[in-house]
Formats: sequence, C-alpha cells, structure tokens
Amino acid sequence: MSEPLWGWDEIVRAAGATADGMPTRTIAGLSIDSRGLAPGEVFVALKDQRDGHEFVSAAFARGAAAALVDTAYVKKPGDGALIRVADTLDGSTGIARAARARLSPEAGVVAVTGSVGKTSTKEMLRACLSRLGPTHAPEKSFNNHWGVPLTLARMPASTRYAVIEIGMNHAGEIIPLTKLARPHVAIVTTVEPVHLGHFASVEAIADAKAEIVEGIEPGGVAVLNRDNPHFTRLEAAARAHGADVVSFGTHERCYVRMVRCVLGPDRTDIEAECGNGRIVYALAAPGRHMAMNSLAVAGAIEALGNDFESTIHAMGALASFGPPQGRGAREKLTGTGGAILLIDESYNANPASMCAALEAMALVPRSEYPRRIAVLGDMLELGEAAPELHGGLLPAVEAAGVDLVFTAGPNMKALHDRLPAARQGHWAATSDGLVEAVTAQVHVGDTVMVKGSFGSRMGPIVAALRARFGGA
Repeated sequence: MSEPLWGWDEIVRAAGATADGMPTRTIAGLSIDSRGLAPGEVFVALKDQRDGHEFVSAAFARGAAAALVDTAYVKKPGDGALIRVADTLDGSTGIARAARARLSPEAGVVAVTGSVGKTSTKEMLRACLSRLGPTHAPEKSFNNHWGVPLTLARMPASTRYAVIEIGMNHAGEIIPLTKLARPHVAIVTTVEPVHLGHFASVEAIADAKAEIVEGIEPGGVAVLNRDNPHFTRLEAAARAHGADVVSFGTHERCYVRMVRCVLGPDRTDIEAECGNGRIVYALAAPGRHMAMNSLAVAGAIEALGNDFESTIHAMGALASFGPPQGRGAREKLTGTGGAILLIDESYNANPASMCAALEAMALVPRSEYPRRIAVLGDMLELGEAAPELHGGLLPAVEAAGVDLVFTAGPNMKALHDRLPAARQGHWAATSDGLVEAVTAQVHVGDTVMVKGSFGSRMGPIVAALRARFGGA
C-alpha cells in the first residue's frame, strides 16, 4: 500500500487552516473537479468559472477524504472532514509551498514556459526523467494561478524530479508561480507573437517569459533557445538573476546543438552535440518544432546534474513518446471502406504553432493518404493584428500542400478570403457551423488536421470525425 500523500495535521497546518472533523480515509491526492475525483482525494473548492463550494457534497459522495473550503461554508448532511480557510486559493498555495519545502536536497525541479511547446516539452521531460527517478508533473496543462499550486500540492515527498509548467497571458503572472516552484532549471522554449492583445510588442512578451528566472534557486540554470531572436534579451535576464545559461538550437555556439534532423511522417531521428559528447536518439513525434523542444530536454537533464551516460539513457525514452491529445496526437480512424488520419491539434493555436503543425502535416505521405484537409479555428488574444496574422497563414497552407481548408471564426475569415477557390472549404462564424460540412466532405484516404485556440472549441469537430469513422 502506498504512503499517504499528506497527513491530516500536516495538510491542515500547511494550508493555514482550521480542521472541522477528522477524515476516515487516508489522503491520496487533491482534486478541483468533483466529477473526476478519486476516493481519498481532498476536494479543493476553488472559486473560478464556477464556485467549487456548490460541489462539495458531490465530492464527498464520490469518496473524498476531506474538502478545502472557505471559513463561511455551511456544512451539509453527508459532508465529511473540512479544512476551513479564509480563501481556498491561498490555502492550496500554502499546501503547495509546504510540498516544495519538504522535497529532499537531492531533488531537482524544472520549470517550463514559452510561447509554444510548453506542454509537449513537459511531457518529454516526464518521460525522460522517469528513467532516472520518481518524477512528478501535471497530468494536464495546469500552468496558471491555480494549476501550478495544485500541481505542487499533489507532489509526493519522495519525488526525485518535478516538472512544473508555467503559462501566462499578462505581464507579472509568472513571477509568483516561479517563486512558488523554486526551480533549479528553467526552460523558455521560444518567444513568439502570442497574446499580442495584452502586450505592446513581442519584446514585451519576451520580458514576461523571462520572469521565470526570478524564481531560480541559487546556482540554477536557464535553458534558452539560441535560435530565437530574443535569446540575448532572455540571457541577460537570466544572468542578472545569477543563473547560468545553457543554450539549445542550431546555432554553432549552442551547448546543445542539432547536428542532424531527419523528419519522417511519424518519427524524427536526431543527432545533437551536448557539451563534449554526441547524442543520437529517436523521437516518436513528427515535426522540426518537436525536435527543437527535445534539445531543451537534453539540456535540462544535464543541467540537473546528471552525467552524460545518464542523459543518453534518459533521452532514449523519446523513442516511444507521442504528442499529447489535442496537441498533435495522430489517430488512424477506420470506417466503411478504409481509413482517415486524424491529427488532433484542437487544444491551442497561435501563428507559430499553426505553421509548425501545417509543416508536420506535410510529412504524411500522399501515397498512403492522398488528400490533405485543414480545419482551422480562430487564434485568440492577438489584438489588432489578428486579421493580418490569420490571413498571413496562406504561405504555410500552400507550403504544406493543403488541398482543402475549412475555417471557423471571424478572424479566420481573412484566411478564407485569401484562399484560391479550389482550396476554399466552408467558413462558419463558429466551430459548430463547420461540423456538418467537414464530416460530409472528409472521405477515406484523407489526412485531416483540426487546430484552433481552446476558446474556438474545435474539439467537437474532432469528436464528430471520430464518431463518423467509428473510432480509432
């Protein structure tokens, strides 16, 4: 039987709380979703899009060990032990701080941010570091003001390596999260024109990403993309906070330098110089952008103090690594008469990730899937530049040899209007308006990529294609 994640007195003290009752189960985890809560978890009643206090009783019905609630919460029949705090977000942050503090001195913490590639890099790190010791990372993209505390609060004391993903939409949001995580290594995957609706320039975005170095532990390392035009800016910020810098990319002065990259339809073969040695490894994910992120992973593993042989061993895990759902996962869907290849990129989108996804789609051989279809939803938070950035995707669409493009959202109308008539699929104001047109025109032998920002709700189109073609 595994050890409890938290003792009762320990978690109450960490939250700065008052105990109301005693749990009848050992504490096995924490959850903010009563629907997916596992028996033994503490339900955290956050106030976000919905007030979590509405679901406390449902959480206990599913087997919650306890619930973290506001002091004023009125206990209901059937409720179990309560951890009462003035503010549940502050309480979960206190638990997170205690979880970070109880790690052993030998433990290594990596924080990951960047305009593109945070989640994929986090998942690569999880796979690689798990070969070297007990590794903890968020299951989903829990990278905001409540997601980072929740990730840390769920971290077992026996963790050898922790990987923390940190995102932002505005300046100043990364600082409290990186200071909470206190990473030994901080990665900035890249800086791109994302969230331009909230920033005056891409340089301002770079400065916001550079905030991650403010939480680096003394003697820590920043792993930075030397191919990015904002490298010098990021490097200066890192050194100003006393961090060493490990660079990655194709630049001749990179510490982790790509020497060879062979792109295939479902894997990438990479050779890289890493310090004074060479690493040759396979990545079971297509696309040059994925290969670049893997270089950052190699740099981080070594920056954590692992020797060269351990780094080689860890990178071997990427031979079985696949992109996460919604971020490039590929499914062969078989229906009557044959199959289609579905590329699910429905979780997020920005100009850089759109171009990268289209480039990766073009690697699928036409000999197996003759026709290429792109179903694209609005890229959000781009401000006044949004129409031009959407219309500016046309060269990437043409370079990828896309035969038919369906678009959803007011900004994607700019791309639709620039497409040649032969490539124009249906345009709709919302993704709901595309479902019928897409499912009617996709046929056996097609590669179909669905991509858009999370708020564009492209997921239902993915679900509709799965339903029509009978699942994987």
